[in-house]
Amino acid sequence: MFETLHQDPHSLARTGRLVTAHGAVETPAFVAVATRGTVKGVEPQALEELGVEIVISNSYHLHLRPGEETVAHLGGLHRFSGWNGPMMTDSGGFQVFSLGAGKEHGVGKVASIFPDDEPPRAPSARRTARPLVRLTEDGVWFRSTVDGSVHFFSPEGVIDLERKLGADIAFVLDECTSPLHNRAYTEAAMERTHRWAERALRAFSRPPEEPPSNPAQVLYGIVQGGAYPDLRRASARLIGGMGFFGLAIGGSLGRSRDEMQQVLEWTVPLLPEDRPRHLLGIGQIQDLFAVVRRGIDTFDCAAPTRMARNGTLFVREARAHRINLRNASFREDPRPIDPACDCFTCQRHSRAYLRHLCLTGELSFYRLATLHNLRFLVRLVEEIRGAIVVGTLDELESDWLADGG
Repeated sequence: MFETLHQDPHSLARTGRLVTAHGAVETPAFVAVATRGTVKGVEPQALEELGVEIVISNSYHLHLRPGEETVAHLGGLHRFSGWNGPMMTDSGGFQVFSLGAGKEHGVGKVASIFPDDEPPRAPSARRTARPLVRLTEDGVWFRSTVDGSVHFFSPEGVIDLERKLGADIAFVLDECTSPLHNRAYTEAAMERTHRWAERALRAFSRPPEEPPSNPAQVLYGIVQGGAYPDLRRASARLIGGMGFFGLAIGGSLGRSRDEMQQVLEWTVPLLPEDRPRHLLGIGQIQDLFAVVRRGIDTFDCAAPTRMARNGTLFVREARAHRINLRNASFREDPRPIDPACDCFTCQRHSRAYLRHLCLTGELSFYRLATLHNLRFLVRLVEEIRGAIVVGTLDELESDWLADGG
């Protein structure tokens, strides 16, 4: 069940309540990325203490290791991982992109998804590589990054896979496009995604051959169309009318953050208001206000945890709301990362100590840094929810932009 609780009078921002078999999620909500069934470096109990409401795991990676049959045999992903809260599973559609067009175009998890927002690079900096996937109308053939074995994902097969994993929310298989794809390819990929969505919905409506790990699982459709307004609108109308429990916005969001905001402005108003909306792959601080204002209820991104492991930590009163502890200026800095933060890391450790852990490669740094970045985002989203309720979202955003200018 999903219900809207408060609507911001000046934008599409709203608060809501998303009820799953493993608890309720107060929206807007940041979804922590637990790719292989775990948030790197952080155990489930700590996630609960941080206030994380919901996590998302990846069907592609769990299929390769340990395999969906193993997870199902051990009671489903919740019992297997020890996380008892709400959980999503992505379909593996992003890996279709990252192992295929992402390799060809040099765009992926490490490269910016917004090429125009990156500093100019030398031509050799963005290398192309041979793709590891082959797309057909039936589905996707791909070569494992673990052992080189060949696997096949179809829309129906992914439904079976996700049923065995047993997350509360499953996403359909889609074709994610690159910001460097042309209109013709983007349109063809969108239409294929629509056909796959119909097949996935039919498969999901059929009784499974074996009892599912989570009988209350629900299915989200995914809107595609790249940064083309007519394609996004067409996809929003079609996917939004297909009877999915929830709706996600995926694929290329354009070449810049401005284009991403336009994509949401074309798409969200055409989606049914009574269904939750998820944005795939966005979760950096500068994006949160923009996507919530445009009607997004949940959003996931691996960047906050990856940045933490690399020494980049969130601070409210800093340029772009972040500092890099590798900087020599923090060598003797006795302050916590962020004086206003209530996380364990900020309550116990100084910037100087954390910099020492980072530079010496101590494994404890990964956990301590990740705890902070996750708690920082959780607290920010809590502030955003509170501001929507009392009608002060404009003021809150202005304060944050002033602090991070």
